This record gives sequence, C-alpha cells and structure tokens, in this order.
Amino acid sequence: MESAWIQIVPMLFAGAKVTLEVAALSSILALAISLAAGLCRLSQYKLIRFIVTVYVELFRGSSLLIQLFWLYFALPFAGIELPKLTAAVLAFGLNYGAYGSEVVRSSILAVPKGQWEAALALNMRRWQSLLYVILPQAGVRMLPPFGNLAIELIKGTCLVYFITLSDMTYQAIVLRNNYIDWTPEILMLLLLMYFAITSLVSFGIRKAERSMAAGRL
Repeated sequence: MESAWIQIVPMLFAGAKVTLEVAALSSILALAISLAAGLCRLSQYKLIRFIVTVYVELFRGSSLLIQLFWLYFALPFAGIELPKLTAAVLAFGLNYGAYGSEVVRSSILAVPKGQWEAALALNMRRWQSLLYVILPQAGVRMLPPFGNLAIELIKGTCLVYFITLSDMTYQAIVLRNNYIDWTPEILMLLLLMYFAITSLVSFGIRKAERSMAAGRL
C-alpha cells in the first residue's frame, strides 16, 4: 500500500504542475485577447467590428475540444506542427478570450455615458478617457465574470488529456491503468486537487474584489 502511494502522489503532483502551467499561460493569453477583442467590438470601424465578431461567434459557437483537435491534429496537414503545450494554450486562450471579450464589451458599455462626457469636458482624448476613466470603473464589473471564466478554464484543462499532454487527468488515467484496485482513491485525490486549485483562485478573486470595492469608497 505504501509503495503505491509513493508512485501515485508524485505523478499526480507532476501532472498538477502541467495543469497549472497550461492554466496560467492560457489565462494570460485569454485576458489579452479579451481586452483586445472587447475593445475592437466597440470600434468605430465596421470592418474591425465584423472581423472580431466572426472570431467571437466562431470560437463561442464551436466545441473547445474540436478547436484543440484542429490546432494539434489538423494544422500539421497545412505544414504547421505545434507542440502539445502550445496547441493547448492557443486553444484555451482563443476560446476563453472570445467569451472574455463579451465581458469587456458589456462592462465598458455599463459605465454611465456621463463619465465619457466628464472626461470630454476635461479635454481628454478618447484613448485617455478609456484608459484613465472608463476602464478602471469597468474593471470592477469585469472581475467576477473573469473569475468565473478562470475557474472554468482550470477545470477545462482536463481536455488536454486527449492530446496526451501529461496533466493531472492524464497522470490519473495512467495510474488507474496501473493500479486498478486503487481507482476510487486515485480519482478522489484528483477531484480534491482540482478543488484545491479552483478554491485558491476563488479566494484570490474574492480578495481582489474586496480590495477594488474598498478603493472606490
């Protein structure tokens, strides 16, 4: 029994490192795409709005797993072969960036128009109004839905198992195949590890929300 745990725990923790790496890199990419796409959807130029809208609807309206398969299995036929980690980060970043862009767009639109008018009265340019007046207020509204998306992204990283990236889920399945009698224990430990990671993220988001709310008082 003890010898089994000696192998099970280190392998799951090695998988956790990969899971966190995918989640962290994907979150950074998704946040950057969310801000860029969200702002572009408010652009004065119809062509920019059209292009970004097509991207958002395409990635929101199709399966994340298929997007992951397409990046990893289909692109090599076009002469583009991505490493597993790169394909995973791109798939998650593009998918959750599409969802996040709607958060950015709706949060900016939720800021009262009087704030734009006040910034204009101070002779601010549009980009200055957006950067110094609108985005700080919209950011408070963005934080809770972005937190939810981050948690969903972490839980969704288990899909990288299908491209054999050795995350927690992949390691758990390998261990299950080697220790059939330990299946309940292995899967319970996997469940608890995902719960611990998402709980830490939830705690951080709630703390950030309180800090930002206190700053507005």
